[in-house]
Amino acid sequence: MPAASAPPVMRAGVDPHAAPNKPPLPPADYAVHREAGLVIERNVAIPLRDGVRILADIYRPDGTRGAADLPVLLSWSPYGKHAQSNRVFWPHSGVDPDWLSPLTPFEGADPVRWGALGYALAVVDPRGAWLSEGDFHHNGAVEAQDCADVIDWLAGQRWSNGKVGMTGVSYLAAIQFWVAALNPPALAAINPWEGFTDWYREFAYHGGILETGFLPRASDNIRYSLNRTEDTWANAQAHPLIDAFWRSKEIDLAAIRTPAWVVASWSDQGLHTRGTLEAFKAMSSPQKWLDVHGQKKWAHYYRPESQAKREAFFGHFLKDRQTSLAAWPPVRIEVRDRHSKAELRDEQEWPIARTVATPFWLDTDGKLTAQCPAAGVSIAYDAAAGEANFDYRFEQDTELTGHAKLRLWVEADGADDIDLFVALRKLDAEGHPVGQTFYAFYEDGPVALGWLRASHRAIDPDRSDALQPFHTHEREEMLVPGEIVPVEIELWPSSTSFRAGETLRVTIMGRDIYAEGLPFLPFARHERTRNAGHHIIHFGGAHDSHLLAPVIPARKG
Repeated sequence: MPAASAPPVMRAGVDPHAAPNKPPLPPADYAVHREAGLVIERNVAIPLRDGVRILADIYRPDGTRGAADLPVLLSWSPYGKHAQSNRVFWPHSGVDPDWLSPLTPFEGADPVRWGALGYALAVVDPRGAWLSEGDFHHNGAVEAQDCADVIDWLAGQRWSNGKVGMTGVSYLAAIQFWVAALNPPALAAINPWEGFTDWYREFAYHGGILETGFLPRASDNIRYSLNRTEDTWANAQAHPLIDAFWRSKEIDLAAIRTPAWVVASWSDQGLHTRGTLEAFKAMSSPQKWLDVHGQKKWAHYYRPESQAKREAFFGHFLKDRQTSLAAWPPVRIEVRDRHSKAELRDEQEWPIARTVATPFWLDTDGKLTAQCPAAGVSIAYDAAAGEANFDYRFEQDTELTGHAKLRLWVEADGADDIDLFVALRKLDAEGHPVGQTFYAFYEDGPVALGWLRASHRAIDPDRSDALQPFHTHEREEMLVPGEIVPVEIELWPSSTSFRAGETLRVTIMGRDIYAEGLPFLPFARHERTRNAGHHIIHFGGAHDSHLLAPVIPARKG
């Protein structure tokens, strides 16, 4: 794992007792009580390798069942172990309160449910978070090693069977990739449920364009500490290109050998979709499974059928029991029709080996065609307020599953850079938009999204493939007047079925295509663009502007 050769910007913590929109912070004193069939130890001090002590709440079955031989589930999060869900998630999340108990930590496992099954659950405030000692490190080598220390400590407790598993959503998923890359001996299985793995490309800079919605909000949510915390928003702004700071946030995914059930979604475009799937591809775990859904992430995590699969997964690896795991396919995906309507299908690998990279060429009259136009033409739109749309109406049922790539030849009129925002969208046979689940709350979203700042167009050919360009983001190549340059825009993975008569639309803008979120709910935004004047897109003839899409033929037999 890379050493932190670029020290992060740190800031003074905000008084943990003054956190808005959080439950009252309990005292830091150790306490024990019994509730809901559990013995609950609050503020258990866990020593780390350098003597720093961090605090955990530990839930075990009450009575003799909780005295020995317990497998342990670990929830690791900076959002406060006291910030239990109280069975109420944000509006529009789709979470049914009956799916979880009032003791459930945010985005984590329900201790009441797991306690009844004979597990212990540890919910930890990391180093420097809330009342834990030390300075808070936002991912990176320090936090990964801290988590490994805690896993070792949990495995050595008198009530533990020596096996630790991890499960959870978002931050609680990302930390699993970090610590699993260290392969601590007691980490028996991980269940990361949607977590980004590339800080620069998925969290901070989409296509080189600073993310200004979720990122500063996430930075605010990790500032509660008695000491110092990383200032993630300041760090992102201080490092607009990939450098030593971003490399200190790189995970050695190939080092992971822990058994893993990885859950991704098509719906978290702009946050977790890409990184979760990249992790699955890169992991070296001999035993790994992938599920990819198209639903709202928290609702999908807490659904009873998801909980049942978690019980089968951890029962196999933490309790050495025969479960349904033996019958799981290596990959299971939801092929979406629209929000809340999809078909499940089993696959043997990801990406799907039979994918056919199929070009759809930009043409006149806002069309996509099967052949490259012979004559070269161009269109222009206002960089701040305009857009361009290109449609392909399918003559037969077609499935698109995987990464896609949009290759454009572009020219800036009135600026020295271009920020491009791209969406793939679905229209029904009457030409009406078909909404997809999007970003945990929304039901009117895209098939897929992509972004690129034209000055960041340089690509690493060794890390790119036909459908997925890999941009280096290490330098900028500004545009000059009259210059026409090729750009390749990575469109994040998706899976969507199109019936004959339905339409795939490619939308290109100089601003966020999905820009309006619901009040107080997190949402990806990009409000610091470089756009001015007009964008000019050239296509046809020598300018091979096209969408390369992942068409999935039906399996033979």
